[in-house]
Amino acid sequence: MSAVSGDDDSVTMTDTAIEHVRTQLRKRGTGKGLRLGVTKVGCSGYAYVVDFLDEPKDGDREFAVAEDFSVFVDVKSWPYVKGTRLDFKQQGLNAGFEFHNPNAASLCGCGESFNVELA
Repeated sequence: MSAVSGDDDSVTMTDTAIEHVRTQLRKRGTGKGLRLGVTKVGCSGYAYVVDFLDEPKDGDREFAVAEDFSVFVDVKSWPYVKGTRLDFKQQGLNAGFEFHNPNAASLCGCGESFNVELA
């Protein structure tokens, strides 16, 4: 598992997730990494948004999770995702990221959204 530093708030990825992103970036032929964010939706309040990005935005937090790419988090999403670890799972025909978020107070029954109680 990789992280920027010993910072407990760092966004990290498992080796499996790193290899998945690396493969996808190679297929794209471009990109500096992933953008991790949240949007208000679902029955619990928020859903994760993950996109590949070519250029970070001003104010983004950068986490160099691997030597060849980073995860970027916008300032509005930061309180909801700090400390999150991304994993990548494949079960049969289904594949996708799993989010291990210490800020998630509850998850919805369908697994698509989460709620956060910010201090």
